Amino acid sequence: MNLSSALEVVTATDPGMVRSHNEDSITADGSMGLMVLADGMGGYNAGEVASGIAVAMLTNELRQALESSQARLADEPGSPRAVALIKDSAGKANAAIYQAAKSQPQYAGMGTTLVVALFYDNHLAVGHIGDSRLYRLRGDGFEQITRDHSLLQEQIDSGMISKEQARYSQNKNLVTRAVGIDPEVETEIHTYEVESGDIYLLCSDGLSDMVEDDDIHNTLSMLRTNLSLAAQQLVQLANDNGGRDNISVILVRVLGDYAVPSSWFAKLKSWFG
Repeated sequence: MNLSSALEVVTATDPGMVRSHNEDSITADGSMGLMVLADGMGGYNAGEVASGIAVAMLTNELRQALESSQARLADEPGSPRAVALIKDSAGKANAAIYQAAKSQPQYAGMGTTLVVALFYDNHLAVGHIGDSRLYRLRGDGFEQITRDHSLLQEQIDSGMISKEQARYSQNKNLVTRAVGIDPEVETEIHTYEVESGDIYLLCSDGLSDMVEDDDIHNTLSMLRTNLSLAAQQLVQLANDNGGRDNISVILVRVLGDYAVPSSWFAKLKSWFG
């Protein structure tokens, strides 16, 4: 099932004002309903290598699975196949990065955050590891869908600090979960129903650390009819506020219904019994 007519997709990435190169990696395939963003970490170019491996592997693994038919992702009771695909693909990426870091000294300790969005049958499956985020603008409501795997988030959850204090914390970049650091990592995955007109934002912390949620909300609200300009403006805001990290954004607008036709379920049953 081709989603090109149902999804509008825009991407932007920028090294920022301080970093000499960009360790973020992104891909967005509207026809597959697949968006992947990774923010690498590690010395020299190791972060760039880690994020590149993660995005390439997630994209290739999921694309191969999706090329057979988007209908196979349709949620039948007790069968969230999209969740299984994300979990399996992220696990393979984690193993590849971990082995590369172990076998090549220049890549020792490298890792990456990850956020992946998979649109199917009027649903969205979101998997993430680390502090790269996914937000949703629905009507006037704006919310962060993912929850950071970070020391800062744990401190907020435990009541040690407030969200206001967190804005000025020195612990913003300390993630508690990342791809490639350990032999195995748990990918947090959830599914959501989508509505026509929804706008989804995937971003690295180069945006969310530099631009407050209210300003992201206002930018998307004002420029919701021009996603290209919205993406450019978000990057500009991050740079205007210091641009201390690489900045990457993927914006996705749901243009209309993309439910799988019921007739496809009959085909599924004939294929899989």
